[in-house]
Amino acid sequence: MPVPSSPPLTPPPTARLTFRQMTVADLDDMASLLGDPAVMEYYPRPKTRDEAQRWIDWNTTNYAEHGYGLWIVETTAGDFVGDCGLTWQSVNGQRMLEVGYHVRRELQGRGYATEAAAACCDFARDALGLTDLVAIIHPANVASQRVAEKIGLRYVGDDLDGSIVRSVYGTATSRPQHGH
Repeated sequence: MPVPSSPPLTPPPTARLTFRQMTVADLDDMASLLGDPAVMEYYPRPKTRDEAQRWIDWNTTNYAEHGYGLWIVETTAGDFVGDCGLTWQSVNGQRMLEVGYHVRRELQGRGYATEAAAACCDFARDALGLTDLVAIIHPANVASQRVAEKIGLRYVGDDLDGSIVRSVYGTATSRPQHGH
């Protein structure tokens, strides 16, 4: 079987979800998602519309530089669910690949985050050959911790680099080192 010249740009569809790259046309949905205080409860604050635009721009840059980033997640019927994907993050000064996810408040609790995050982990492994993944989670965000555990990540340490300590869930080989 010939090896493609570049990896596919999105994970394959799941039973209920599809993935696609973010575009400027997603600004209303992304501003609503990232501006929702319930969705952003464990962030310093909800994001403004301008910050949502920068989020889209950041992911467009990630697609160009890496071939992946956070993708728009939709139901197979085309309804906006949220975003999920793979981004490079700094954890205690180490560059680590994170699987991240945000789901619209009214769709939370239905397994969408777990389904999307599992698909992104499979994509990282199967399409990119990357197996060391982390999820960086606020210590009080129990729902996000459950998603990480359901996709096979376990608590591996804390990220002490930022203004708050964040819990790091990862694969068995993803062990963030403390210090620089």
